[in-house]
Amino acid sequence: MSIHESSIIHPSAEIDDDVEIGPFCIIGEKVKIKSGTKLLSHVVMKGPTTVGKNNVFYQFCTIGEDTPDKKFKGEETTLEIGDENIFREGVTVHRGTVQDKSTTIIGNKNLFMAYAHVAHDCVVGNDNVFANNAGIAGHVTVGNNVTIGALTTIHQFCQMGDYSFAGMNTSITMDVPSYIKVASNPARVVGLNSVGMERGGINQETITVLKKAYKIIYKKGFNLKDAIKKVESIESGNVQEVRNFIDSIKSSERGILR
Repeated sequence: MSIHESSIIHPSAEIDDDVEIGPFCIIGEKVKIKSGTKLLSHVVMKGPTTVGKNNVFYQFCTIGEDTPDKKFKGEETTLEIGDENIFREGVTVHRGTVQDKSTTIIGNKNLFMAYAHVAHDCVVGNDNVFANNAGIAGHVTVGNNVTIGALTTIHQFCQMGDYSFAGMNTSITMDVPSYIKVASNPARVVGLNSVGMERGGINQETITVLKKAYKIIYKKGFNLKDAIKKVESIESGNVQEVRNFIDSIKSSERGILR
């Protein structure tokens, strides 16, 4: 274990032997940090927080802080972070609240660029990118392989489906289905995230089928209920990615951007 002499570690913190903690870090009570994780410098981490393996935290990150939600009264809530995430300069992540699941969850292999923010009770999946100053409000769910552009904000309780994409400076107040690309303020749908899907290993044949489903939902003039039935009735409706697309629409509670 490598801990710089200027860092302050609470006696109850559980830190694996090969964790590296640089200068001027503060590790609070009930924090667990697993193997291979690095805190480069000036990182504040409060508990109850569990950090998985091989994460990297750059300077001035604040991880596991109390939520500023006015309903929060000091209850013991948690933050869970998976493996191989990168938290660049000044990233902030808050623990959950008892009004929801009492926990904030971050999966694996996410990149949080400088000054990104993850609020209380959010659930973030795997392989996502939060560009500089992207911020998600409380109770937001972000799937897998999602890109959230710089300065983008997402309203509380919204969902971002798998492989969705938000361009820079987008203001999102409704759910974004899987594979959909949005931009602008207020957000509007601008197409499918074809590039993101290609980079994620989805083959061209599947992307073509998704384009057909997208046109039925967004371009043919059907109401949403009839559009969903139309997609489900065609042969391509049996493709897993098309089912994922439709399921992300059906699961929306706030309504989708359309």
